[in-house]
Amino acid sequence: MDIPRNWRLQHQRYRLQGTTCKSCGANSFPPRLVCGDCRSQELEPIFFSGRGSVYSFTTVYQSSKAFEKYIPYLVALIDLEEGPRVTAQLTDVDIDKVEIGMPVEMVIRKISEEGERGLINYGYKFRPPLDS
Repeated sequence: MDIPRNWRLQHQRYRLQGTTCKSCGANSFPPRLVCGDCRSQELEPIFFSGRGSVYSFTTVYQSSKAFEKYIPYLVALIDLEEGPRVTAQLTDVDIDKVEIGMPVEMVIRKISEEGERGLINYGYKFRPPLDS
């Protein structure tokens, strides 16, 4: 990822910024220019809480070179408390402990790095809440 794109997406990737529709109240992630429910263009930014639950998940055993060192790893569909469903990697959890419906919270973790001296990309992942 190039540096300008990294900066442009930082609120979306680090704070789960999406949009909420002023007309119908629907929340979207990632941010949209047009509401997917009512087609209104009256949208405003919203920052999601980062709390949600696992809708579905899978274990990845084969991946691109960029993620080979993490194999096996978990990828899940997460239903955020505010409505949107996001795809994210699960972290800080044993593969055999993940369940559908399990509560999770967003954390910031390293996603990738571009060589030894290249850009390090951080972003959101999800884990079981620490208070559970």
